[in-house]
Amino acid sequence: MKISDSNIYNGEVLTINHGAVNDEVEVVLDGGSVRLVSIITNRSAKGLGLTPGRKVAAIFTQTSVILLTDAEGVRFSARNQLDGTITSIREGAVNAQVLVRLDCGESLAAMIAIDSLRNLKLEAGTRVTSLIKASNVILGTRE
Repeated sequence: MKISDSNIYNGEVLTINHGAVNDEVEVVLDGGSVRLVSIITNRSAKGLGLTPGRKVAAIFTQTSVILLTDAEGVRFSARNQLDGTITSIREGAVNAQVLVRLDCGESLAAMIAIDSLRNLKLEAGTRVTSLIKASNVILGTRE
């Protein structure tokens, strides 16, 4: 499988909480130190054959990542909150691509507005928390 985004993580299904329309799927990434939650339709979960232990790829776009600084003591509704350190920034005319080394050792890419980059005073070495809504995490399997 080839895909255009860089936020692709291999793991396996840990739990599935079945709802009336959507299922909440918890995925533990390879290495075991990070868990991501994904909200997908019942139909998608069934079509993918999701069960605990099933190998999956968890995918989210760079534009679905929100970066924040100084998250200590602040609570958010976003289920996926990953701490790390900025390793590099590539600025464009409107947006900047920010690469973050997560505390678990994985890398994550975020695409944020230049204004946000400047307002937050982000630079290499800055500690950040990356927020990703569970509904933005796509799951994929191999046949």
